[in-house]
Amino acid sequence: MADNRFFKLSGPFKLGKLATEFGCVVANEHKDKIIKDVSSIEAAKADEICYFEDKKLLAKLQETKAGACIISEDFKEQVPSGVAVLFSKQPQLTFALIAQKFYPQDKASATHISDKASIHPSAKIGENCVIEDNVIISENVEIGSHTIIRANSVIDKGVVIGSDCHIWPQVYVGYCIMGNNVVIFPGASIGRDGFGFVMSPSGHVRIPQLGRVMIGNDVHVGANSCIDRGASGDTIISDGVRIDNLVQIAHNVKLGRGCVIVAQVGIAGSSVFGNFVAAGGQAGIADHINVADGVQIAAQSGVIKDIPAGEVVMGTPAVPIKQFMRQATYLQKQVSPKKK
Repeated sequence: MADNRFFKLSGPFKLGKLATEFGCVVANEHKDKIIKDVSSIEAAKADEICYFEDKKLLAKLQETKAGACIISEDFKEQVPSGVAVLFSKQPQLTFALIAQKFYPQDKASATHISDKASIHPSAKIGENCVIEDNVIISENVEIGSHTIIRANSVIDKGVVIGSDCHIWPQVYVGYCIMGNNVVIFPGASIGRDGFGFVMSPSGHVRIPQLGRVMIGNDVHVGANSCIDRGASGDTIISDGVRIDNLVQIAHNVKLGRGCVIVAQVGIAGSSVFGNFVAAGGQAGIADHINVADGVQIAAQSGVIKDIPAGEVVMGTPAVPIKQFMRQATYLQKQVSPKKK
């Protein structure tokens, strides 16, 4: 069970209600079973629900003490007697949705504006917003309803923030138009100058960064990540993007829908990602690179040329993963001692 000092538990719920709401199938005799919480397959108790979908963990399924388990029909014979089953085609997804029901995200339901916040008179604040201590909201800012802005964050002039957003502490947002249901985690910086200058014998001459950051709906930006505004056009983060902690996104980068960018990835200026691209931790993408839909970039890869749709790449420079494996095998043979 989650620590109630930090997490507010809803429920309990009947298993039949959960099955109906999330499109699952449950046996009639279990529909009235009361479920009080979610848990892992190892730790779940008789009044808790878990999920299973990795056959490598089959032994843990066979030993679980859970009251209910979300599984696909492929494993129905492996569930211990006494454990109610919710059949789902995507058990992990169903579990995530049920967990959200038990632990809904914070949402502002009443207006609370700290008297220690600094809000410019021209700013427009929607209904039922929370603005905490030492927040600075500059001139001509627009904030939608039910948005939470945590302590010590700075919302610079002209910024537009949609409804149901959550800006965590110590965040800077500037030169940005943001959609709804956006979460910006602590320490993130949105909209600062891109790394743009001209080298000259007398010193480096700054190129004015005259674009914006355009963030769609349902976007998460991780702690201490940085998204630079565009130099001339805009930096674009499309709907449903997930950006992990410590990510650098340079000026004029464009991320398509549903991209996943993992910790310490760096994307150089004007690179374009299609929809549902995934970049593993510490991958580096050079400037002006086009990465098409559905590409997967393995951790620590260095991308220096365009990647076609659906490709899985690895290595530095990044190559198709089968080619990388052949190269690695060849190199290993060269350095391994030969058998006599």
